[in-house]
Amino acid sequence: GTATATGVAGLAAGAAGGAFGQAAASEPGEPALSTLGSTTVPFHGVHQPGITTPLQSRSHLVAFDLVDDAGRRGAAALLRRWSTLAAALMAGRPDEAGTGIADDAGPASLTFTFGFGHGFFDATGLTALRPEALRPLPAFSQDALDEARSNGDLWVQIGADDPLVAFEALRAVRRAAEGTARVRWRMAGFHRSPGATARPMTGRNLMGQVDGTNNPSPDDPDFERHVFVPADGEPAWMAGGSYAVVRRIRMLLDDWEGLTGEERERVLGRRRSDGAPLTGGSETSPVDLAATNPDGSPVIPANAHVRVTAPESNGGATMLRRSFSYDDGFREDGAPDAGLLFVCWQADPLRSFVTVQRKLDRGDALSAFVRHEASGLFAVPGGAAEDEYVGQRLLEG
Repeated sequence: GTATATGVAGLAAGAAGGAFGQAAASEPGEPALSTLGSTTVPFHGVHQPGITTPLQSRSHLVAFDLVDDAGRRGAAALLRRWSTLAAALMAGRPDEAGTGIADDAGPASLTFTFGFGHGFFDATGLTALRPEALRPLPAFSQDALDEARSNGDLWVQIGADDPLVAFEALRAVRRAAEGTARVRWRMAGFHRSPGATARPMTGRNLMGQVDGTNNPSPDDPDFERHVFVPADGEPAWMAGGSYAVVRRIRMLLDDWEGLTGEERERVLGRRRSDGAPLTGGSETSPVDLAATNPDGSPVIPANAHVRVTAPESNGGATMLRRSFSYDDGFREDGAPDAGLLFVCWQADPLRSFVTVQRKLDRGDALSAFVRHEASGLFAVPGGAAEDEYVGQRLLEG
């Protein structure tokens, strides 16, 4: 695929495996953990972890609603507990309240990311501080959303390179919320495991396509501007933060597999084998949207996914996609209930996600093979300093 608001894109940096972290030391006399298990990601910093962190192999996305009497005080206490818990688990320190299912493993690139939904500000009496950018997403004609699996007051993204580490983290977050917030929905995802390929390479989605080729890189000069709220942005408590759009997108895999290989490539505008554009070159070659066939027809069809989602087709709209595949078994009709847990990050969702999704809504060949079934938008504040908890600038400002 390509950079896309339909969610058929992951994070290319994550496909390479590893993490922008450090190895945790073993106790004297103990055998060293493998690189996979010992990798740590810092919890404290300007930005929250789990945004530019390379994509892990396991994820849990979970939303909570505050109980009726939680209020601002209860929310602040919960975010303090969650932040303390996250910092400890990400550093490889066990949760004493847990069952110890991950005691034999290291932190395995564990990350927690916390965000606030639209309703959080009503539940805490902080509506005057709700960001304008957090207004509900517009309805799209292709949506078939299940409200019970959408939105939420609080959102937590958990990622790790070991399934037991990720599950223990999920259980710990749930326990810490007891009495203050109840689970609204939970979705589990996966990605290719680090080291599974002969060399670092972009991963594939469940349609078999190389996925994440055109994702922006932290090395890009305008990356911060596109992804994070600036230090002088509004509201002030969102400085260093970002806005996450979450979409559960079911892929109609039986229909997709019924197409020929050539038909699939024309839907996307890229070769399946290596992700290169149909206009030639390699995976990272620029897409030549002006190229034509001898008969004058465009090499990249007018409704090809790569053309519809290209930044030049959307006023330069750019977002960072960091998505996971999911598999929830089979539906009653026997079709697979599988697809993409799409997560994208941007400084302004109206200018980024909404702009591109509206374009897709008007005519994207891929739309015939996907169904958007759940959705959410969350304000993810900047990272916590060593003596702070996530969201403290909002809740105690």
